[in-house]
Amino acid sequence: MNYLSHLFLSGSSEGVKVGNFIGDFVKGSRHNRYAPEIQKGILLHRQIDSFMDSHPVAKASSELFRSRYRRYAKVLIDIVYDHFLAVNWELYREQSLHQFVSESHNILLRHYFIMPGPVKQFLPFLIRSRRMENYRLLSGIERTLKIMSENSSMPEHSEWAIEQIKEHYNTIDSQFKVFFEDIMAMSAKFIDEYPKDEQGV
Repeated sequence: MNYLSHLFLSGSSEGVKVGNFIGDFVKGSRHNRYAPEIQKGILLHRQIDSFMDSHPVAKASSELFRSRYRRYAKVLIDIVYDHFLAVNWELYREQSLHQFVSESHNILLRHYFIMPGPVKQFLPFLIRSRRMENYRLLSGIERTLKIMSENSSMPEHSEWAIEQIKEHYNTIDSQFKVFFEDIMAMSAKFIDEYPKDEQGV
């Protein structure tokens, strides 16, 4: 799951949304440096990543891209599944995608100064380009993949990836919908039970 899905799965808490958004950039026990709701979001982010890595449907989706992306196929599916969330948005939320993204931008900007350095660097561009809203377009996905290949060791096969998505579009769409029902249930359960778990530790 990429930024759009992580924010969607965070529930209504502003702190959880912030923590879930920055989760990739807070390693080990460093989550303890943040306010409790942000800590919850960081830990939820880790749960989402772990859940997705082990889910058979997400694994099946990633296999469609493994021949070119190898170990990065799982990373690619994070982006691809955000596309399918965006195009199926009305199935999951009455609020429009445009409104959700704008609201999320405002939340993130309110917490800008407590964010890790790398997030501070890319957040203005992410907001200005409305990247999360543009995930609904395959051109937006292709642009994101190119940016990732330019800033990491992820291989640059974005054109091929888009062709794969087009060729297997209905299959991936069906896989996403099955997976997303499961991860919505998991995330809601984590958010609901997290304070009880913490009190019992």
